[in-house]
Amino acid sequence: MRKKLSIMINLLCLGSLLTTLIWYTLEDSFVELHRPIPQRSAPKPSELCKGCKEVIDKVKKLYNQTWKKHEENYHRFSLQLSINCNGSNNGIVTQENTPVGSKIVCDKDRSVISVTPELFKIFIKENPFSKKRWDTCSIVGSGGILTDSGCGKMIDSADFVIRCNLPPVENEFHNDVGMKTNLVTANPSIFMNKYGSLMGRRRAFADSLHQYGNSLLLFPCFSYGGTRPVCQRAVYAIEDMDISIQPIFLNPRYLERLVKFWESLGLKEHRPSTGLYMTSLALEVCETVHLYGFWPFSNHPDRLFPLTNHYYDNVPYDRKVHAMPNEFSHWVELHNKGVLKLHLGDCKSDQV
Repeated sequence: MRKKLSIMINLLCLGSLLTTLIWYTLEDSFVELHRPIPQRSAPKPSELCKGCKEVIDKVKKLYNQTWKKHEENYHRFSLQLSINCNGSNNGIVTQENTPVGSKIVCDKDRSVISVTPELFKIFIKENPFSKKRWDTCSIVGSGGILTDSGCGKMIDSADFVIRCNLPPVENEFHNDVGMKTNLVTANPSIFMNKYGSLMGRRRAFADSLHQYGNSLLLFPCFSYGGTRPVCQRAVYAIEDMDISIQPIFLNPRYLERLVKFWESLGLKEHRPSTGLYMTSLALEVCETVHLYGFWPFSNHPDRLFPLTNHYYDNVPYDRKVHAMPNEFSHWVELHNKGVLKLHLGDCKSDQV
């Protein structure tokens, strides 16, 4: 009897010890997750990406710190985009420009999609950008340069705010990136990789959209024929769960023209980034275009401390697909010509 009692006491003590150990482990993890971010300092030479300091110094010399819009340069470039690409009228697939029975030719794999009555129903009736102009537009890239930038108020002060690839804007992010959203893009790869191609439960996907309010949700669904089904499932999930966001689709004919336009300016890449598409469209429909979060290097331009690739994660972009530094050089050039305003570094709290 005493032997059994002794064993029971030992087991109780061991259980208590394990419980205490688990509690402290979890508590330490919780504290670590919520610990304030330490002040960032200049990196050691070994922390700099190869050749970054030289490139960044060169960019800073080219980048005009005192920016002023050049009306003639802006209108000339905007007119070139309108003549060659006409995104304000043809950038979006609509029921007007893509009737039942017509064919959609995908701009990348050249697949041909027949427009059925079912597919036609999910097209917006008319282009939301036709005959519309905004005074100021913010195009928000998702670069790590936005972390601790305090740019949220400046971004949200624009009349029209465009965000790329369903980025988080709530909670700890809103001070740096703002929350106002008029248009947000979503690559089909997000549906596939993050939400299991929307083949199962779709609540997590639907819940992620509430932070964007009643904005436009732009899909590039007709670049590859294989992405159409997952895009349709995304639209059905939005409709079934009565989410206020409005799905729209990029027109592959517009994308083809846009690629040719930028190639004529010396920008050749396998697949232009979402930021390039959205900035090009904005330059047609916005009087003044501001770019935030466009910085393709892994160190900050001012103090050279390391940056994550995105402000919300450190997943790298595919260098075989996107030529981000090449695109960035064009933004610097257009900034210096007064065509658009490229914001680098932190934003002052009183600048709204």
